[in-house]
Amino acid sequence: MKSLVIAIMALGLGASGAQAGCVKGAIVGGVVGHLAGHHALAGAAIGCVVAHHHAVQKKREYRAAAAGYRPR
Repeated sequence: MKSLVIAIMALGLGASGAQAGCVKGAIVGGVVGHLAGHHALAGAAIGCVVAHHHAVQKKREYRAAAAGYRPR
């Protein structure tokens, strides 16, 4: 089990951008899913989707701010 956790953490450190968000979200979601009734795979999948979505939104906001666009 420790080797699996270390491998997942290594993937998270090597990833960048939205991919890193997915890996980190999957780790957190997997742990929460496991604790919430042995649904680690479902939690990991949902965590990945949510974290990826937040990373993409953050990237869009950063690009809009760099371009000088401000929504009303």
